[in-house]
Amino acid sequence: MNIPMAKAKAQLSELVKRAQAGEKIHLTKHGEVVATLSAPVRPGGSKGLFGALKGQIWIADDFDELGPEWDEYTK
Repeated sequence: MNIPMAKAKAQLSELVKRAQAGEKIHLTKHGEVVATLSAPVRPGGSKGLFGALKGQIWIADDFDELGPEWDEYTK
């Protein structure tokens, strides 16, 4: 979608919502595209930060068990 800068100033909030929804919005000045509004590209595809490494991290079963060298500190 192309929209003149003058019009974009009055509709910025609506244009940002549309960009977040995946639409690319080209801002024009005198008919020439000068900028583009679009949603940010996230590394690793469309996953958000939470859960992005699911299945890629392994924690040992004995992770939270202390060895005998800690006995004198835990008495």
